[in-house]
Amino acid sequence: MTLLTMIFLHIVDDYYLQGWLASAKQKQWWKDNAPQDLYRYDYLWALLMHSFSWTFMIMIPIMFKINFEFNSLFYIFFIGNVLIHFATDNLKANIKKINLIQDQLIHMCQILLTWFILISI
Repeated sequence: MTLLTMIFLHIVDDYYLQGWLASAKQKQWWKDNAPQDLYRYDYLWALLMHSFSWTFMIMIPIMFKINFEFNSLFYIFFIGNVLIHFATDNLKANIKKINLIQDQLIHMCQILLTWFILISI
């Protein structure tokens, strides 16, 4: 049930909760809507905020499963998932090297690995 909940929360955060961040994490959106040099890298902050939100959301079931007894491995996975999600979404939204299917497969692998490692300890 923990794994299924993680996948469900992935769907909720990656598809329903992004809102404005779905646009803001795209470099092109900033060029079109805020072309001033001041906003040149703001898409990176939007990517980071979405990546943090997604990671927090998918790890909620793990937090309950381990009774909020966080260890260093939990924090390593948390930070790792933020960074991987950030890089993956950037590859899809800005660099345009991967498609939605590849993006989602990477996220599913993140979830499976996180679940397997943190639940099996």
